[in-house]
Amino acid sequence: MKKVFSLIAIALLAFALTACGGAKNDTADKAGKDGNKKLVVGATAVPHAEVLEAAKPLLKEKGIDLEIQVFQDYILPNVALRDKELDANYFQTPGYLDLQMKENKDFDFVSVGGIHKEPIGIYSKKYKSLKDLPKGAKIIMSDSLSDHGRILPIFEKEGLIKLKEGVGVNARVEDIIENPKNLDFSTLIEAKLLASSFDSGEGDAVVINTNYALEGGIDIGKYGIAFEGDDVVPANLVVVRSEDKNRKEIKTLVEVLQSKEIQDFIQDKYKGAVVSVSE
Repeated sequence: MKKVFSLIAIALLAFALTACGGAKNDTADKAGKDGNKKLVVGATAVPHAEVLEAAKPLLKEKGIDLEIQVFQDYILPNVALRDKELDANYFQTPGYLDLQMKENKDFDFVSVGGIHKEPIGIYSKKYKSLKDLPKGAKIIMSDSLSDHGRILPIFEKEGLIKLKEGVGVNARVEDIIENPKNLDFSTLIEAKLLASSFDSGEGDAVVINTNYALEGGIDIGKYGIAFEGDDVVPANLVVVRSEDKNRKEIKTLVEVLQSKEIQDFIQDKYKGAVVSVSE
């Protein structure tokens, strides 16, 4: 008799588990029938992920559930996009994208739109302007070559160095032909570590990407001594695999990020440290 009751109990348990499983599947089916599409977008923490968070409810209204994956560097978001772990990423400039695609032949990417601009800044705890820098001053820059063509013209504009004619955005330290103060440009540090270098008091000045300056809690107004001009700052892009450039969900993502609501959010939150593309 005990054996019979045991068999009945097992059967009831199996029925209950099956019923629960069926309910779960019904819920999943219902979610699918609602028509919401899922987009997974990779971004660095500040400001990109914050901008995407602001866009979430607007995208949901348009039938898109946005999942944000936050990255701490500039390398992995492109690797993840290549490997189809992401539908898009949002962190890089045209120069960086071009360089990455030249160095990685399996990166078949395309920009689908610019969202905001981040002027690269030069920060110092010791000096108030570039012209105050002493002879032999050590300038710490990132090891990202795509940034060098943005940084060195700032020094040239202030009359501290002279670059080879015509190098423009492709300028490298090796292109400096005049350096009266014998400034020491150090380019061995990853961009994500620049804020830590600044906090540690390394160098006489540190050149920091705005997203890492914000993420590192640096007082931009207090310590920033020079910045890129608004007229030359490249936009930060939404980038996708070439095969996905015409996907409806991708186009909707860009439309929302370029909308007045999100562009106003960028202006209000970052007070000019990050500039909307509408400016």
